[in-house]
Amino acid sequence: MFDVPVLRPARAARLRPVGPEPALQYRVVHGYRRAFRMAGQGPALVLIHGIGDSSATWAELIPGLARTHTVVAPDLLGHGASDKPRADYSVAAYANGLRDLLTTLGIESATLVGHSLGGGVAMQFAYQFPERTERLVLVSAGGVGREVTPALRLVSLPGAHLALSALRLPGMRLQVGMAIRLMKLLDTDLGQDAPDLLHLVDALPDDTARNAFIRTLRAVVDWRGQVVTMLDRCYLTAGMPTLLLWGDRDSVVPVRHAHGAHEAMPGSRLEIFEGAGHFPFHTDPARFLALVEEFTRTTAPADWSRDHWRRLLCEGGPEGRPGLSEEAVRDLREASRRSAT
Repeated sequence: MFDVPVLRPARAARLRPVGPEPALQYRVVHGYRRAFRMAGQGPALVLIHGIGDSSATWAELIPGLARTHTVVAPDLLGHGASDKPRADYSVAAYANGLRDLLTTLGIESATLVGHSLGGGVAMQFAYQFPERTERLVLVSAGGVGREVTPALRLVSLPGAHLALSALRLPGMRLQVGMAIRLMKLLDTDLGQDAPDLLHLVDALPDDTARNAFIRTLRAVVDWRGQVVTMLDRCYLTAGMPTLLLWGDRDSVVPVRHAHGAHEAMPGSRLEIFEGAGHFPFHTDPARFLALVEEFTRTTAPADWSRDHWRRLLCEGGPEGRPGLSEEAVRDLREASRRSAT
């Protein structure tokens, strides 16, 4: 309902440290070690990273958020310091694993902040466990439209493991770094994200990590683009406070998806980071922190009930949403053909 974003400079001053970065902790769930960072006191706020990333991506923000919240930032299975078994890396499996980790920590409900793949996991969690979801903050989230950067579509193809391994050969890192600097000098959209994306490649040090990365990617992306979507079930967020945060130069998940999700999610709020790419919380962490704090302070947690859920299911879908544009209805119908869960 707040469609007009307040635009800020693309590269703002970094946050001042307000406390030490919380150390990794571990829980064994279903026989696998799950790493996470935890800090603060207050209502629970769960930070879910994107594909190939880890809880370290939130390090600069955790101390600030921990002033008013109990912050939990997990390393998803197959990522970071968590175990990397040959396992189910679908968004539904990640939602189940997140539920079980939070249960071991004594957290029954939380506000979920999800970036990229983590945004898809957050939406899936809200779909599977609405009674445990207080709010959604979706940051450059996957699982909305089909488009995704060609680089990820290529990595979903056979032979991707060899290609990723080749990036770690002597001299290759220097060549890739030079290409990235050129893209930044030319001020391309990919240049905004390339350093962060290259960091993700550096975070795949061995075959086990690369296998987990590829299995996760292939669960959500193929050569044609994203293969799963929550767009057809976005109407179920009615009554769920939802904040969408996106960079207008996102080369991974285009900002068009932000507007589509905003239209499909009743009562959602959209904020665009001008000049930012796929990692707006890295580009302008101070604004990101202020928006999340203001959003959690000024909205009440979702009040879920079985009757409300049943009514939404009976009345929902494109045909039950007379306020949607023709393009949105087409997108929703196309999404329903791709939805797998």
